[in-house]
Amino acid sequence: MKGRVTTKASAPAKWIPFLCVFCFALGILFSNRLWDSSAEPNGQQLLSQRRHEQELQVIDDDSTTNKKLSQNKDVMDEVLKTHEVIQSLDKSVAVLQTQLASKSSQETSLKGSAPVPRQKVFMVIGINTAFSSRKRRDSVRETWMPQGEKLVQLEREKGIIVRFMIGHSATSNSILDRAIDSEDAQHKDFLRLEHVEGYHELSAKTKIFFSTAVAKWDAEFYVKVDDDVHVNLGMLASTLARHRSKPRVYIGCMKSGPVLSQKNVKYHEPEYWKFGEEGNKYFRHATGQIYAISKELATYISLNQPILHKYANEDVSLGAWFIGLEVEHIDDHSMCCGTPPGIALKLLAQTAFLA
Repeated sequence: MKGRVTTKASAPAKWIPFLCVFCFALGILFSNRLWDSSAEPNGQQLLSQRRHEQELQVIDDDSTTNKKLSQNKDVMDEVLKTHEVIQSLDKSVAVLQTQLASKSSQETSLKGSAPVPRQKVFMVIGINTAFSSRKRRDSVRETWMPQGEKLVQLEREKGIIVRFMIGHSATSNSILDRAIDSEDAQHKDFLRLEHVEGYHELSAKTKIFFSTAVAKWDAEFYVKVDDDVHVNLGMLASTLARHRSKPRVYIGCMKSGPVLSQKNVKYHEPEYWKFGEEGNKYFRHATGQIYAISKELATYISLNQPILHKYANEDVSLGAWFIGLEVEHIDDHSMCCGTPPGIALKLLAQTAFLA
């Protein structure tokens, strides 16, 4: 009995090692799968984090690139704007050159082909006058301005042209214009300008006078004088003759008055702020009662007339046009009105004779 029992119990014992090995393998397999299942989310998390960092890097790179592109675009925009401005200036200059060439062609041609020679003279004197200044003009004619044949003789023998300069009224063929036409027919001493008369348009009138005079006469000097100033022609001719060798000369009674910013005062300067602080003075310029400029300066005004800035006061405008140019300013006290003995006397009659 006992031997049988022992034999039955020992038979299963042979399987115990196999069961142990099987259980060990099964445990390892189970552990690997459990490790894989727990490691997989961590790996995905690492991959997701790495991908997110890459995306942030790409976004940062894109932002930096966009900023650089934006900066480059701003620079390009400025370059394009500058280029457009230059092109615009080139076009303006080209248009101005075309207009000047056309004007020159019209002024120097007759019947479309033959050139019109300008009369060579020593000086051209333009007497600034207005429609209401008949008495002043008569005073000038009775004193220092020759009349009739003597005026023609002065031009022919001395090369001195003297003309009252005046534009037109705002109304075409008005009674004012007809009165001037009648006066000119009688005395033949006017230079009519393509200009609408007005007290606040003296700067524009001055530009048009020089342009018109340059187109008509080839003079060494061009003189502007007011119609309430009486001129000694002999002294004026002698003074200008001393400066014949100077190409760009500006002669007059030089002054530097205050810039008046207050409204409703005579000689008020609307653009006073351009001259600095309140109480400043103008740059040195010739008084507007009488001054003379050489041919080169008159030609400069004629050619650049459209772009020369006009200030409220005509004498200031003329002085401003010469700033920045190689111009010799001649402060001649004999051209200061009321300084005897002098070239010009304001509101005083002085008969002048040429030697």
